[in-house]
Amino acid sequence: MPKNQETIIMKGFVLLLFWVLSAGAMAQYSAEDYQRADSVSRFNNMVYNTISESGWVPNTQVLWYALKTREGRTWYVAQADSATTRRAFDHERLGRLLQQTNEKKSFKPEALPLQNVHFSEGLDTLTFEMDGLKWLCDLNSYTLKATGKVNKRNNYGHWGRTTDELSQGPVQSPDSTWVAFIRDYNVFIRHRNTKEEHQLSFDGAKGDTYSSYLVWSPDSRFLATTKVRLHEKKYIRYIEAAPANQLQPKLHELEYLKPGDALPIKRPALFSVEGKKQVQIETRDFENQYNLSNPQWYSDSRGFTFEFNERGHQRYQVVEVNAETGAVRVLIDEKSATFIDYSGKRYRHDLNDGAEIIWASERDGWNHLYLYSTPKGKARAITSGQWVVRGVDHVDEKDRQLVFRAGGVQPDEDPYNVHYYRIGFDGKGLRHLTPAAGHHQASFSHNQRYLLDTWSTPETPPVSVLRDGLSGDTIMTLARADISALEKEGWKAPEVFVAKGRDGSTDIWGNIYRPTHFNPEKTYPIVEYIYAGPHSSFVQKSFSAHMGAFSSLAELGFIVVQIDGMGTSNRSKAFHDVCWKNLKDAGFPDRIAWIKAAAEKYAWMDTTRVGIYGASAGGQSAMGALLFHPDFYKAAVASSGCHDNRMDKIWWNEQWMGYPVGPHYEASSNVVNAHLLQGNLLLINGEIDDNVDPASTMQVASALIKAEKEFELLILPSVGHTLGGSYGERKRRDFFIRHLRNEEPPAWNQSQ
Repeated sequence: MPKNQETIIMKGFVLLLFWVLSAGAMAQYSAEDYQRADSVSRFNNMVYNTISESGWVPNTQVLWYALKTREGRTWYVAQADSATTRRAFDHERLGRLLQQTNEKKSFKPEALPLQNVHFSEGLDTLTFEMDGLKWLCDLNSYTLKATGKVNKRNNYGHWGRTTDELSQGPVQSPDSTWVAFIRDYNVFIRHRNTKEEHQLSFDGAKGDTYSSYLVWSPDSRFLATTKVRLHEKKYIRYIEAAPANQLQPKLHELEYLKPGDALPIKRPALFSVEGKKQVQIETRDFENQYNLSNPQWYSDSRGFTFEFNERGHQRYQVVEVNAETGAVRVLIDEKSATFIDYSGKRYRHDLNDGAEIIWASERDGWNHLYLYSTPKGKARAITSGQWVVRGVDHVDEKDRQLVFRAGGVQPDEDPYNVHYYRIGFDGKGLRHLTPAAGHHQASFSHNQRYLLDTWSTPETPPVSVLRDGLSGDTIMTLARADISALEKEGWKAPEVFVAKGRDGSTDIWGNIYRPTHFNPEKTYPIVEYIYAGPHSSFVQKSFSAHMGAFSSLAELGFIVVQIDGMGTSNRSKAFHDVCWKNLKDAGFPDRIAWIKAAAEKYAWMDTTRVGIYGASAGGQSAMGALLFHPDFYKAAVASSGCHDNRMDKIWWNEQWMGYPVGPHYEASSNVVNAHLLQGNLLLINGEIDDNVDPASTMQVASALIKAEKEFELLILPSVGHTLGGSYGERKRRDFFIRHLRNEEPPAWNQSQ
């Protein structure tokens, strides 16, 4: 071989070796890389001149607020009617008082550790919590005293627990003459003076008892309750294998109803105290129920109302019962061919002792407010248009106006941005109270005469102003956020991106998150965080300097996206109905179209490397991406997943999947469809999850094993409903680095 050729080959070998070694060095992530990714959490503390907390002083037009500054936090009061501000108190003086309470701590005037702050009407006293105690400071004399211990948060028990219908004690009548109570499952009354007792019902029995939640009419002439046919209670049971306080495992048991389970059946019951008898009510039309509410009396005692939610959530009624006759009249009859979103959009406000009712409905395809005349049984629209009412903040019965939140009214804005409005009961005089473009959060003075309005977008920092509650005019600006420190650190704002959905016409909205070291000349794998729960919408709309796991994952070299596809709430009824009996859809056709549109615009988004993760319903969807859309999604991490809707809580799943349970439940089941798995899957679950039955993950794992599919499973001991906590987060990062970046995560068991 000629010497020059040998030299060329040797040089080529050296270059190849250098390239291999260099590539190998670059392909290994380190613990320091993860630490740097986590360090972007410091961004949360680098946004200044923002209002961190606020409140209106009762019965005044005075607002107090805490302003976050570079030095710490300063409290101010703003007098809305005079457009003036001042410090709320002498911070240095209060700091000295606090120092006297605990000499071991340092109380800097700019960093006073005050919690749950309140001011008196005259602004002469300040109450707050600190170190587990309640404190009162006289702002005239600057004297400080502890007034008691901070009450511990009440433990109301697990959300799945059904009501104990016999737990309520005796109930006294408004005129103090009678006491009503349950004995042997029947209704009794006892005269307070004579102790004379009367039995009012005779058909109560174990398992079919009158409820102890007895409700007197205001005039004490009548008594109402429900008769409850009890159901067989169901439970989920699971083992905590490694409890912190003992060697042996613990068995946990929680009351927990699942789709298709029998429910308690309530029937309204009415009693005449004067006649010492039961007034019969025809209840057959209300037997097929998901729920029937307790009686609510009119103030003039002419009758009461209850609400009936039919099983399957396709009918919801407000029903009136006449106190004298027991006659039943349906006041509002809400129907839907799909579902009524009772859990997210129900709103009722009675006027003039029930003569009128303000009611929310999607009957015209959008969530709007209606005014019912109950004597006439007719409804008139208060709001209308191709936009949605998001909530009611105040009803002014005297002037017949209301203040409400809505999204989609402003044609050139993100339809999820919340704005505040005032309108008359007659639907006239619509007034926009928060005209600045952005997502708004507002609080009102005691008579809604003024409001504190704070708005922002994911891309623009917050501004806080005082506004006139009638006109929406700006009175004064209180705070305009300073993000200069963020910008010096290379912070990248999320990008709000909009593209057409599956139908080619509906706008789909989402956000794009990039790392601080973003280089548009490179290409990045894409990771979608998914939560497609139909009960709301979930994409970030307000400003945040750090979006937790989003920001940290992006910092490791990913483009992270979040999208609200069809099937989620806060858009039109048709947009929402996509989820009906079809939770496996999860808006995927819209999500995929959106990501492809973004990648068409931005060459640095690599659609050949797309991953997805989520928890709970998001865990179900994350795995579903690999089952039903494996041509697009290549890797998924599913945490605490509801992998079969028959295994999860009754209210959430029957709301969207309907009743009775049928083949459509199987069609959306990750367990039934486990054999379709393609791509790389990591399942994460806490062993003591009290939200989604942990058996849901174990059943899908069993189905995958039977189908001889490869996957990873991480069970977290003594952990509940979770994305995974710190360890799960680390494993999720490792997983995506390995399967989307084709690189190696840190060698955690080796010294770093």
